[in-house]
Amino acid sequence: QVQLVESGGGLVQAGGSLRLSCTASGSIVSIQGMGWYRQAPGKQRALVAAITSGGSTDYVDSVKGRFTISRDNTKNTVYLQMNSLKPEDTAVYYCNAGITSRGAIVGYLEVWGQGTLVTVSS
Repeated sequence: QVQLVESGGGLVQAGGSLRLSCTASGSIVSIQGMGWYRQAPGKQRALVAAITSGGSTDYVDSVKGRFTISRDNTKNTVYLQMNSLKPEDTAVYYCNAGITSRGAIVGYLEVWGQGTLVTVSS
């Protein structure tokens, strides 16, 4: 019904940059908040950055000044620009969105992407 597809992960050296993208598709009425989470091996999934429908942003302290979250509502897409990457940024990154979807009954869904792996080498 509703799907998030992520791309942009890969292997980079410390100090390098990547841009992740996540596009929502399906029976979408509207998209509210969108965000990026990450999960490193043996650790809990944690919020990295979030953006509201109005464009307000929030970041975990460890990425402030290095990462930028943005969204293009005309494309149902959220981006995460990651600069000055560090080995500790290595994780699977997941897109998340709150979506009002039309199915048999219109409802609100929390949707997760499949994850994209970011590996930062030292």
